[in-house]
Amino acid sequence: MGGRKRHLVVDCLGLALAVAVTAASVQDRDAAMPLLERLRTMYFSIRLVWADGGYAGRLVDWAAEKCRLTLEIVKRTDDTTGFVVLPRRWVVERRAD
Repeated sequence: MGGRKRHLVVDCLGLALAVAVTAASVQDRDAAMPLLERLRTMYFSIRLVWADGGYAGRLVDWAAEKCRLTLEIVKRTDDTTGFVVLPRRWVVERRAD
């Protein structure tokens, strides 16, 4: 049985700006493209987006070229063990469903 993923773009207060729901089989980077395009259309003044490590790779260059967004990836360091609060990551994770 398939699952689903939620992809959220929130502001600094954790308020939702754009949302996409995809099948669990869809790669995060692939789901982010239309989401970032929608974000750019709705909120033209946004220039910087912090994202989870699952969105790293070619999406960073694509966002810069196509959407004129700086996509900064926030990820754990390789030597980190256990639970660690990552900078900026807590904003979306504290969002109540």
